[in-house]
Amino acid sequence: MIITIGGLAGTGTTTAAKILSENLDIPFVSAGDIFRQMAAEKGMDVLEFSKLAEDDINIDTEIDHRQAKLAKKSKNLIVEGRLSAYFVDADVKVWMIAPFDVRSERISQRESKPVEVVKKEIQIREDSEALRYEEIHNIDINNLDVYDLILNTNSFQANSVAEIIAKVTKVI
Repeated sequence: MIITIGGLAGTGTTTAAKILSENLDIPFVSAGDIFRQMAAEKGMDVLEFSKLAEDDINIDTEIDHRQAKLAKKSKNLIVEGRLSAYFVDADVKVWMIAPFDVRSERISQRESKPVEVVKKEIQIREDSEALRYEEIHNIDINNLDVYDLILNTNSFQANSVAEIIAKVTKVI
């Protein structure tokens, strides 16, 4: 079973993917981890690397390529990333949402930053990503037609989110 899990920053995609991976005993790979690893390789933080990626389509295409390649080689895999559903041939494609303030608070706690700073960073990052996705792949990140399940993570605890996804995968 190949599952993609996507969502904007702070929706809980990585947490849900980790829990689901443990519960189903299926490995997972994160596009965010790949992106952060590539940023670190360049000696940049995520915001700097996002700006660089606006002018270098090779960054996004490399992330997409790595995910798709891993999924093709796998019988069972959870692929977590904003655009994973577009590049991975998956059995189930999930998109997670949460209100902006909730996402900001989650990231603020996770990164020990003031909420107002996080809100500005999220907006810069999401504007940058939306621009890149449209220019590079002709993908409107707000068009959710490709997904099988859209889940508001504000309404559920992380374990419940993973449980819902697991139940859906057994139905499909």
